[in-house]
Formats: sequence, structure tokens, C-alpha cells
Amino acid sequence: QVQLVESGGGLVQAGGSLRLSCAASRTIFSIGAMGWHRQAPGNQRELVGTITRGGNTNYADSVKGRFTISRDNAKNTVWLQMDSLKPEDTAVYYCFANYAGTAYWGQGTQVTVSS
Repeated sequence: QVQLVESGGGLVQAGGSLRLSCAASRTIFSIGAMGWHRQAPGNQRELVGTITRGGNTNYADSVKGRFTISRDNAKNTVWLQMDSLKPEDTAVYYCFANYAGTAYWGQGTQVTVSS
């Protein structure tokens, strides 16, 4: 099993930046793809982006050029750097990890962007 703990959410003005962290309970050398989803009130959970064990990334069109996912396998941590934030980025952000054929999720961290 894998436990994931997110941190770094909060309130920020439009145009600002936040950096979310996701700490895993086990070495992520053994974990495949990791990444982030988000869910806004009344909306379905949507993919923000993913990063492979080797560091290849993929992003939703809505965040390309503004968000960056990085991963440090030695620190068992994945980050989501969010720049040029918009009010529509307001959501609960969830870290996920694919391990041994199972998807694991963190508890989520709230990001609120004010206009």
C-alpha cells in the first residue's frame, strides 16, 4: 500500500503562485506514474497532469504552460508548481500514485484563487 499526504494549499490572488507537495509513505522508485487531479464544487474530478517514474510529464490543456509537475524519487515526493493562477483553478487537489495495479489517492488539499 501507499499513503499519500498533500500539503501546500491555501488562498492566493489571481496571477499568484502556489506549490503543492505530495509525500509518499514508501519509496517512489517502485511507483509508476504519479500526478494530480482536482475537483471543483459541482464538477467531476479531472486530471491536472502526470509524471512517470522517469520524469516524463503530461498536462491537461487548461494548465499547460502554467503548472509544472516534478518528482524526486530519493525524497519520495512529487510537487505541483502552479503559476499564473486563475479563479477557475479553485478546487481540491488530489495527489495520486499507480502502484502494483492499484491507484492510491491522498486526502486532498484546498486551493482557492480569488479574483
